[in-house]
Amino acid sequence: MNTVTQELSLYLEDEAATESFGRALAALVRQGGQGLTVFLEGNLGTGKTTLSRGVMRGLGHDGAVKSPTYTIVEPYEHLTPPAYHFDLYRLGDPEELEYMGIRDYFQGRNLCLIEWPERGQGILPAADLWIRLDVSGEGRSALVSAATSRGMELQARLGAMHSPDQEG
Repeated sequence: MNTVTQELSLYLEDEAATESFGRALAALVRQGGQGLTVFLEGNLGTGKTTLSRGVMRGLGHDGAVKSPTYTIVEPYEHLTPPAYHFDLYRLGDPEELEYMGIRDYFQGRNLCLIEWPERGQGILPAADLWIRLDVSGEGRSALVSAATSRGMELQARLGAMHSPDQEG
């Protein structure tokens, strides 16, 4: 089971702020030079795909970013690092992930963003970061949790970037 050592709570006032948060995460991932697995949790319509769009755009993707609800994974292999956006909402059984070679995606410097990770329980590797999005007024609350040393480092840096005394 996941052992979370600390949490960071943020308020994202609108869609632009959610996408901006994704861009900030992308900037940190690019600097790190190692792979990262991020679980994106939250109900339908809470901004998981918006956050993913921000990450992909922050990594340099100019095209559309859609949720891979029917394809399960959308590859962005042209980016640095290569990124993969998973949506497991329609997954019937976690074993289906084995048939698609899921373990190959978690190699090297790859960034893997996974929506609905609970549907892949028992097959998915441990996450470096968990981001839980919930509707909060007109915006979204984001709870960022980490257990790995890589996740904790990124979480701390995200917190510093979004502290109340920071401009922007």
